[in-house]
Amino acid sequence: MTDTHTLAPPDFAAARRHMIESQLRPTDVSDPVVIAAMAVTPREDFVPTGQRAIAYIDRAVPFANGRVLNPALSTGLLLTRAELSSTDKVLLIGAGTGYVAALLAGIVAHVVAVEEDRALVELAQGNLAGVANVTIVESALAQGHAAGAPYDLVIIDGGAEQVPEAIVAQLADGGRLLTGLNDSGVARLAMGRRQGQAFALVPFADTDIAPLAAFARPKSYSF
Repeated sequence: MTDTHTLAPPDFAAARRHMIESQLRPTDVSDPVVIAAMAVTPREDFVPTGQRAIAYIDRAVPFANGRVLNPALSTGLLLTRAELSSTDKVLLIGAGTGYVAALLAGIVAHVVAVEEDRALVELAQGNLAGVANVTIVESALAQGHAAGAPYDLVIIDGGAEQVPEAIVAQLADGGRLLTGLNDSGVARLAMGRRQGQAFALVPFADTDIAPLAAFARPKSYSF
């Protein structure tokens, strides 16, 4: 007789609890609303099937075409610093497969999630089917979605070398923008607040966040 062994399926609920206790709570992810959202949102449902077993590691989970699901710590820090309100209208740039939009949906009034990769648009639409307060928009990331402006909050879910003026212009006066900043290989999270025509990003944490090519500086040439 040959013994056969069946591997038990991953315990995603336990992995999610471990993510909260070992990755988020020991850091500055302190907003109880954000922690609650990350505790109940199944991160494993927002990664490719073959990557579900690593959905809760403390590193980025790759998709295709160079895109990733950023580490939970980066997401938690961004959302904590965003000072989320139940009345917020949010522009999320880089919707990916919809994970951050799903987190926001249970906290804010409305989310406009922009994605330029057609395959990711379709995945996000499927993953967020039935979520009434999320609108997925297929558009170039660097353009945002001016038709829905002004926004109380803009989140660029990835690293940027520059933030176009066209994106800042979509913020309401007093509105917040959060993103990653990539500078000479160093990744930092940063926040800025629009005050009239004034806007500046201020870094607040050094952590891993994948760059978004749409926000790279134009290459300069020397002769």
